[in-house]
Amino acid sequence: MGGSREKSLQPPVFALYCKNMKVYVQQYCALGRQYLLIKSIYMMAENAAHNRRSIDEKQTTGGARMIAIIDYDAGNIRSVEKALAYLGEETVVSRDPQVLLKADKVILPGVGSFGQAMENLHRYNLVPVIKEMVKNNTPFLGICLGLQLLFESSEETPGVEGIGILKGRILRIPPSEGLKIPHMGWNSLHLQNDGRLFRGIPEDTYVYFVHSYYLQAEDPQIVKAVTDYSTTIHASVEKDNVFACQFHPEKSSKYGLKILENFAKLEKEGN
Repeated sequence: MGGSREKSLQPPVFALYCKNMKVYVQQYCALGRQYLLIKSIYMMAENAAHNRRSIDEKQTTGGARMIAIIDYDAGNIRSVEKALAYLGEETVVSRDPQVLLKADKVILPGVGSFGQAMENLHRYNLVPVIKEMVKNNTPFLGICLGLQLLFESSEETPGVEGIGILKGRILRIPPSEGLKIPHMGWNSLHLQNDGRLFRGIPEDTYVYFVHSYYLQAEDPQIVKAVTDYSTTIHASVEKDNVFACQFHPEKSSKYGLKILENFAKLEKEGN
């Protein structure tokens, strides 16, 4: 009898032990999350201070050129930053208008929805900043979604206005037997109209695309590269100091890096 009673008491005791351990683990995890959050905030503040110091030093001492990458919560920023770092270029990731306006060159990357991206740009008041940079003749490069945003509108989100610096339509890639949408993969480029980004790039170079919508530019003279995927896609454009690529140069091997290098070497007044 005594033995059976002792055994019957063990499960509740064990359950209480497990419950207490669960509480301890939860408290430990919560403390860990708080530590990581504080560390993340500290690192962000430190990076922001470092970036601001770098910009200020270069402006006051005439240091090396600085390429700003616009941060508007639209993804693909780090891969662009890493590609430029590989090329030895100084970069700053920012949405601060003063930082962006001081930069020697600016890149607008992006992956995602046209409508959401425009909402983010308006939320951070970046549309007038982008227009001012272009007006100031600062070399400006849009990548993937960044290309599409430079135009007036997109079929992806009817009624939403783009930045409108360039004229043309963003259309959905038409369905075609055997081709998947979104278009994800490597396609060759046909080069035309002597684009400055493509100096030293061979004809039929393969680059990497990820998109469901494509550009049909109003002025064929600004189109510097095209590719075929279900239809003719205007893959890169150039007008004055504004450049854009539907593909991802930062993910397009050595020739993609060469395209970024060509952009980095551009002078403010053109070359």
